[in-house]
Amino acid sequence: MLGGTVAVVGGSIAGCAFAAAAARGGARRVVVLERSYGELTDRGVGLCVHDDRYAELAAAGHLDDGIAWHRLTRRHWLAADGSPLGRLLWDQPFPFRSYHWGLLWRGLRERTPATVEHRLGDPVAGVRNTSAAADGTPGAVVRLVSGGEERFDLVVGADGYRSVVRTAVCPEARPGYAGYVCWRGSFPAERLAALDHLAGPADLAWPAEHAATVCFPGGQCVLYRIPGQEPGRPMVNWVFYAPPPAAGLRLEDPTSIPPGAATEELTAHVALLAERHLPPYWASLIALTPPERTFLQPIYDLDTPRRTSGRLLLAGDAATVVRPHNTSGAAKAVQDAVAFEDAWRRSASWEDLLATYERERGEAGRALVTLGRRLGRAQVEQAPDWTTMDPARTAAWWDEQLAGTAGFGGHAFRSPVVPVAGPPAS
Repeated sequence: MLGGTVAVVGGSIAGCAFAAAAARGGARRVVVLERSYGELTDRGVGLCVHDDRYAELAAAGHLDDGIAWHRLTRRHWLAADGSPLGRLLWDQPFPFRSYHWGLLWRGLRERTPATVEHRLGDPVAGVRNTSAAADGTPGAVVRLVSGGEERFDLVVGADGYRSVVRTAVCPEARPGYAGYVCWRGSFPAERLAALDHLAGPADLAWPAEHAATVCFPGGQCVLYRIPGQEPGRPMVNWVFYAPPPAAGLRLEDPTSIPPGAATEELTAHVALLAERHLPPYWASLIALTPPERTFLQPIYDLDTPRRTSGRLLLAGDAATVVRPHNTSGAAKAVQDAVAFEDAWRRSASWEDLLATYERERGEAGRALVTLGRRLGRAQVEQAPDWTTMDPARTAAWWDEQLAGTAGFGGHAFRSPVVPVAGPPAS
């Protein structure tokens, strides 16, 4: 299928991937509508992509080694026992690449074909299906906050868990609060030298290719290194899961508290939790994080009953929100774009394209949401008594979480992806 006009609402990771997919598929015009001004490189902190998922996405032409990444090979599950690093519960194989969100976004943005029009600071107020074209053919209309309206053959909602497009596709679907939150933080890894007195040099106490998951009753802290904005200067990234403080937070409606906006009470609370529950090395590591690099993200689930309606299509977190425990969010978003591009090339009409995309990604997204809930219950909400766990029991507990699922780190594509050359990148 060739030609047509496509609007992508949202210009983050999913938005860039879908814009590239539509342009390479043969769309006559692709417009990305991003509410923010300027680059998004300061957004987010760390994320990971399983080695197998990376290989598939690289074969499809969406990722490559030119985007900065950090290799991870092992994950140590730990619990406090009075020692600086804690007791080792399990040494788990962990074949992942870690990324800095902003650097991954920049890489995807740079690889978007030059034909794509990016409009920054142009927020969307709403979308709707229409058949108001002069020839009576269906399409979709984007209504801008500025008051204007524009018609496209297809509108892609890549606008995240608070999606405007999802409201038009399935207004009954809303993210559900899981009952706990995660604090996130990051800082330059060179600051780890301040902890040498606790467990020796950082590369010995905590090797650069190792992730750590420190477990405690009612929560856990996940830590790993990611690339820094400056080459050769990696960063420490951490995610701390726990119930929120009784601070009058309203978390039932989708929200987050971005870096620099967390109150002193919120940042002090995570520091108190770390001091109370984590071994000294990891508690001191959390304390190295400046307040302006700490933010709060409530944990939500979202499972939409459908991804398409008329000429509207949902992508990434607009379609499904998966708890971070599955380490699949970025791969899921780009996989959506690969499936969309593949469906485009195999379809004779817009109706075929939308039906194929729904069939390919709907079931996979719902399965990931189910697995994320299972992992959250097992690791945070109904975690075992860590004092009784040893390597054999922890490995068996992990296998039980994954039983009957497609696995950790995201689902494999159902069929091999064949790369197809597209227009030159900008």
